[in-house]
Amino acid sequence: MTEFFTDVTERIPFEGPDSDNPLAFHWYDADRVVAGRRMEDHLRFAVCYWHSFNWDGFDIFGAGTLDRPWHPTFAPTADPLDAAKAKMNAAFEFFAKLGAPFYCFHDRDIAPDGGSFKESAARLDEMVDLAAEHQQRTGVQLLWGTANLFSHPRYQAGAATNPDPEVFAYAAAQVAHCLDATHRLGGHNYVLWGGREGYETLLNTDLRRELDQLARFLSMVVEHKQRIGFAGAILIEPKPFEPTKHQYDYDVAAVYAFLQRYDLVDEIKVNIEVNHATLSGHDFAHEIAAAVDAGIFGSVDANAGDDRLGWDLDRFPMSVEQMSLGMLEIVGAGGFTTGGLNFDSKLRRQSIDRNDLFHGHIGGMDTMARALLVAAAILEGGELAANRAARYTGWDGELGRSILDGTIDLAALHDRTVDRGEPVRVSGGQERLENIVARYVARVR
Repeated sequence: MTEFFTDVTERIPFEGPDSDNPLAFHWYDADRVVAGRRMEDHLRFAVCYWHSFNWDGFDIFGAGTLDRPWHPTFAPTADPLDAAKAKMNAAFEFFAKLGAPFYCFHDRDIAPDGGSFKESAARLDEMVDLAAEHQQRTGVQLLWGTANLFSHPRYQAGAATNPDPEVFAYAAAQVAHCLDATHRLGGHNYVLWGGREGYETLLNTDLRRELDQLARFLSMVVEHKQRIGFAGAILIEPKPFEPTKHQYDYDVAAVYAFLQRYDLVDEIKVNIEVNHATLSGHDFAHEIAAAVDAGIFGSVDANAGDDRLGWDLDRFPMSVEQMSLGMLEIVGAGGFTTGGLNFDSKLRRQSIDRNDLFHGHIGGMDTMARALLVAAAILEGGELAANRAARYTGWDGELGRSILDGTIDLAALHDRTVDRGEPVRVSGGQERLENIVARYVARVR
């Protein structure tokens, strides 16, 4: 098999924080035990197929810039399946050399669209067979699969929420086939990102109808999962806008309300993307905490945006402090089960060296590994937990208990307050707590 990443001849090693080797991990030591688990088992890293191998660097202002010889931009006359096989060879070469235990894909990432649904399905089946061979050879597993229900013109008005039931039916068939493929490959999850499940204007949109359609679609996915015996989790990926003006899965809270409304809360969880959280006006840590509190936390797409650019940039995560706060919520809740950290991240268009793909993932993996160490140290130290508990200690007293258990009502609280003075205010101490986090970020090794 011809190698694509010829400069990297062996698996990326761990050399520690004092190493200057750009093709080595400085913080990610897969076998290091942190909070009772191997670092690899805590983080469950995955490489995304789409940005890394299916995107050639094009944007709305210019053609592709990246070295992707299997892409139609650079090989317009190549047989589509031959190109897909070359792409898969390069992808699994990269997964193995990087040492990532998982990968993720859309159906159209690994298999080219055909002239009909039947041909597309046959192509996917052929490529899934090849992927199974690669997985067996390398030991790399599938974290999750998903169907691309947003790129083709048929999905211009959505898939599940489309005004035409024929499009709904086509999308349902595509998901059924992709879920089957994910099951065959031993996928740990199946993700539903509603790329165009939203609206541009209410002038032509029936909100109630579209939400009912989406709920029926998701119910059918759950029914199919049970029918085929797929043991993985079904995940929704929240995003507030882009490509539509308003996405129905705006954020974790919106997804949770939707799942409650349609009695799906026990069947579906969320895949939280860091940059999507930013776009919805939330911190990454907030979305994790909201999902954990609702009992729907599943998996994470690890990436970053830019505070000055309001769209989905999908940069590799580099902020240890930001990621530490997210990992604090994840580890504090017990960590991942079927989920993991998928790098839904892409190179910049000027990063055209083949090794840049290694540099991006090494940096992201080191950032998340260091964030894990910070989070584990904070939890072990106990200062934040103690401060939080002390802040709410009054609710453990007689008044707090009587309010929460309903033994005191509004009128009784009124009478109680008449002859009392002003409640004593206590500092929230935010700056002091932020300093505690900064100290752990600076000191962790």
